[in-house]
Amino acid sequence: MILRSIDEVIAAIPANERVIVGVVGAPGSGKSTVAEAMVAALPSAVLLPMDGFHLPQARLVELGRRERMGAPDTFDVDGFVATLHAVHNSGKSVLAPGFDRRIEEAVPGQIEILQELRTVVVEGNYLLHWAEVRALLDITFLVEVDHDVRVQRLIARHVQFGKTPDAARAWALGPDERNALLVADTAAQADHVIRLD
Repeated sequence: MILRSIDEVIAAIPANERVIVGVVGAPGSGKSTVAEAMVAALPSAVLLPMDGFHLPQARLVELGRRERMGAPDTFDVDGFVATLHAVHNSGKSVLAPGFDRRIEEAVPGQIEILQELRTVVVEGNYLLHWAEVRALLDITFLVEVDHDVRVQRLIARHVQFGKTPDAARAWALGPDERNALLVADTAAQADHVIRLD
């Protein structure tokens, strides 16, 4: 089902005691904006971005993966899964890492997922790529936007955070585009599609 308004999206979320909602999309698709809008529209919700589970820069350099930051193997998947398990099953508040784009590093304990919050909105590229993550999501939304719009957004974002225009374009058409193809490979698993203009 293709959804086009935040009201349609909210109406699709089940009224369970606690719901873990996945918002997935390619880099630059608008998934963060959609996820933030969902949290703002819901009465008892919190946002949990996957970005907080990036491996530290020093570790990426050590592994020879720094130039591919954002690829699936540059994340702490085990830590992400453990956090989602705790959110699902612990019955208490859970601390999770945030992410500082200015320095491209995770910030430990930045997000508190309070026990009483009914909806946890998880957003990221690979929520459907990792089977162990997909299994912990109650409902998933894939965010889609025109390819050229997405690439231009990425270039602007990379420039905003310090890359030269040429370096920003190279990253958007290189690592970001490879990651977008991985997202596309699993897109059919999403429960709903949110199409942005």
